Amino acid sequence: MDESVASPASERCFRQEGSAVDEMRSADSACTSEDQGSPNAASAAGNLPGLQSPNGQDCERDKETVYVEQQVRPEDKFEGIIGRSASLRAVFDQVSVVAPTNSTVLILGETGTGKELLARAIHNRSSRRGRNLVRVNCAAIPSGLLESELFGHERGAFTRVLQEQEFERLGSNQTTRVDVRVVAATSCDLPQMVANREFRSDLYYRLNVFPVRLPALRERLEDIPLLVRHFMDLCAKSMNKSVERISYKAMQLLLTHPWPGNVRELQNFIERAVILSPGKVLRPPLSELKAPAADPSPSASDPDAASNATTLKEVERHHILQTLVKTNWVIGGPRGAAARLGLQRTTLLSKMQRLGVSRALA
Repeated sequence: MDESVASPASERCFRQEGSAVDEMRSADSACTSEDQGSPNAASAAGNLPGLQSPNGQDCERDKETVYVEQQVRPEDKFEGIIGRSASLRAVFDQVSVVAPTNSTVLILGETGTGKELLARAIHNRSSRRGRNLVRVNCAAIPSGLLESELFGHERGAFTRVLQEQEFERLGSNQTTRVDVRVVAATSCDLPQMVANREFRSDLYYRLNVFPVRLPALRERLEDIPLLVRHFMDLCAKSMNKSVERISYKAMQLLLTHPWPGNVRELQNFIERAVILSPGKVLRPPLSELKAPAADPSPSASDPDAASNATTLKEVERHHILQTLVKTNWVIGGPRGAAARLGLQRTTLLSKMQRLGVSRALA
């Protein structure tokens, strides 16, 4: 049975036939960062569990290379999610409690934190695990048509399914009952979006039955050496390499980097590093971890940027940035940036790509 999320902020739905599991994810990534010199990062950099020098002694700053001795134990894996930090363990405990129920779950977290993996973990530990987990990319369906696409044009069909487990198809007065479970996920600040009238309050209150928040990678720095070990082994095996060491300096930089893309960014970085490593020592491209150079083009936070712009491209970029900030980076829908700019949603997305406009760089 099909389900939908009637919201411009929705990105993906997961559903099972007969016993449906749905996940919605925000199309707008909420990437944040911290100063590289944060106290937590400094503390973690000064004490790297699982890192030892080749002779077995504790790491010191003057050691050239160290072995990553910390192995990924079976208890460090939770349905494909790697970590042993207290904050992540708390999430695992929540999933273990809610998974066997039929309650709706709302997964919150920044982009790249593993929301899709967590949704699958809930499915795998539920009574519906023998059925298919069906994913629906809500962002690929034009705003306003999602509800019609999945249920027929019946306003309120989705919230009715959430609350009453029934709906009516387009052109039919026959009520269809369904056995579904919804797992929704987003990187947006839904309460703020509700306050700004950018997200339907009735939908939010029906989704927010059991919220689970995934911590950002910078909030669980003690998991970084473990993740490095895991991704390094994984990539080395697939590339038929024997990379097994990493320099102390490199690990320090990994621990102090803010990782706005979270675990996904770290995984891609380690994969590049393995590709670039000819021997047993990991040679990561450390220059990529330095703070990015200031963008000379106008920013959304500079009120005088538009008047200082020297080209039409800069003026257009600044105008789009300002509009996106005002709409909290909601692109589609009647209150989205595309509507405010008088553009089709696909046209705005094309312009954003051409002009290099993204939330992470704003």
